[in-house]
Amino acid sequence: MYIQLYIHVCIPVCSYNVLRRQEFYVLPEPARARTSITRDDLLHAALGLLGPNRSVSTLTLREVARAAGIAPNSFYRHFRDVDELAVGLIEEAGCALRRIIGEARKRAAGDESVVSSSVEVFMRQLQADPPWLPVLLREGTVGSEAFRAAVDQQLTYFEGELREDLVRLANARGEPIVHAEVLARAITRLVFTMGASAADRPVSEHAEIAAQMKLMVRMLVTGDQAMARAGAR
Repeated sequence: MYIQLYIHVCIPVCSYNVLRRQEFYVLPEPARARTSITRDDLLHAALGLLGPNRSVSTLTLREVARAAGIAPNSFYRHFRDVDELAVGLIEEAGCALRRIIGEARKRAAGDESVVSSSVEVFMRQLQADPPWLPVLLREGTVGSEAFRAAVDQQLTYFEGELREDLVRLANARGEPIVHAEVLARAITRLVFTMGASAADRPVSEHAEIAAQMKLMVRMLVTGDQAMARAGAR
């Protein structure tokens, strides 16, 4: 008997505003061969194999195929190799997280609310299922060069979207912003670096880490506002 699960996923090319509802099936053990399978089926089968300390680089084609319920040869209809699947997994993780955190920012009314809601949503994603954030944090630090490059590309997307929100908020309050691009990069890199550290800490410490993160982000924003008022470039 199939157990039918519904989840939302992003189109892997990172046009993440376009969402679609897709069905996934968890096969009972032992897994039975499937007559057809999608790219997303393989990505989510791979995601299900990752534990808190396991890198995508340790996945093998055979175990991903077994988890997806297909013959190993069917894997090649969607990916050249496991490395290509891993990059696809990183891209999908980035798309999903950008949607989740971007929506939290857009619901916020002002600078303080944007900082608080963004950090809180980010920290909750450390324990979320699917574990999109742990994938990015882990592969950005211990992954191969290709995987780190894929994570860095996702962070660049985060920075671009955050920059747009920073400019939007600055315009709404009638204040200029001096270095929106640099500020967005500083905030993004700070949050992800602290998030990687938090991932290795007990959950009981996450609230304190989140409070420190919020303070640091506010300091960065306040610094840019002070530079704007002083006419600094």
